[in-house]
Amino acid sequence: MESGGLRTADESTAAASGAAAPDLAGRHPRARPRLVPADFVRPAVIAALLLLVLLLFPSIFSLYYVDAWTQVAIYSIVTLGLGLLVGRVGMVSLGQGAVLAMGAWVAARLLFATSLPFPIVLLAAGLITMVLGTLVGLPALRMSGLYLALITLMLAGAITVALATINFPNGGHGFTGYNGGSVHIPPIRRPSIASTDPAFFRYSVIVAILMFLLVLGHIRGRPGRAWAAIRQSESAALAAGINTTLYKLWAFALASFITGVAGGLVAGSFRYLNSLTFSTADSITLLAVVLMGGAYSTWGAIVAAFLLKFLQALLNDWGVSPDWLTILFGIGVLQVLTTAPRGLVEQVPKDLARLGRFVRGLFGRTASAGGQAE
Repeated sequence: MESGGLRTADESTAAASGAAAPDLAGRHPRARPRLVPADFVRPAVIAALLLLVLLLFPSIFSLYYVDAWTQVAIYSIVTLGLGLLVGRVGMVSLGQGAVLAMGAWVAARLLFATSLPFPIVLLAAGLITMVLGTLVGLPALRMSGLYLALITLMLAGAITVALATINFPNGGHGFTGYNGGSVHIPPIRRPSIASTDPAFFRYSVIVAILMFLLVLGHIRGRPGRAWAAIRQSESAALAAGINTTLYKLWAFALASFITGVAGGLVAGSFRYLNSLTFSTADSITLLAVVLMGGAYSTWGAIVAAFLLKFLQALLNDWGVSPDWLTILFGIGVLQVLTTAPRGLVEQVPKDLARLGRFVRGLFGRTASAGGQAE
């Protein structure tokens, strides 16, 4: 407390150390965290890499590979949603492919039936898919493990059959918007600022960044802490007063929302949709690549999307059947489950560090042996 410009001993010590002075009750308020230059290094590097991707990729890659990178950006949102359920909450879902198909259907119907701006259509597709996905997730709330995986797989199969029966919208009238395949089918429209493939790639990357920020905001907030507690032990989370039903539904809703947005991007990317675009087996493949990439890390979603879409485009370009990826993913899942449970995104840096230490040690032993020989 100051009197006549004089400070008490406690205040002088606090001022000298940079800490906050105690109040009248003797309590020390929480000191404000100081920002150091190292705190800005990682965001600056990430921003520079994203800027490099947005500006450089469309100019150095052919249109074929630009489309492949577009699919990587879109499916990184899908794998992010599935990684949220599997890695953050501990719910193994095999229905994410069907949720993506629902988002694509809703977006295509709105794009044909209305003149709404593309961002509004993406938001509407996300919200409608969120409601539908949450309703689909309701029967699975009391289940876990293998039972949850089986029930979501059966629901995904049912949704896929339903969408194949009513068909995807192609500019027709009525609720379904389907007028048969023998007439002229107009392409699904894209946003006016992203009508070309390179522009739509940039558009997709920006939308993916927004979805990643949305999920990161949840993970670092109260929902993230509740999901972590549920993943560790649902019984302990209940004992701690956490509403597990609410937060599990919250996770389903968030994963369905961002997957619905990704479905809208799929509709704009493909321009023409049919039931063959989405199959029930896609949900199993999605889970496999999420486990390989790393379900516990947001970076793992990008690795998973790269494995799923860019490798497929690469094999097509080389004239190799993409069916070989099924065998590769099977081996990869087996390897991850046995030796790298946190996925390639964490295991590869560790392996590279070990390799670097081994090479440095090998060169050091060689140099020391050469010095002794002289």
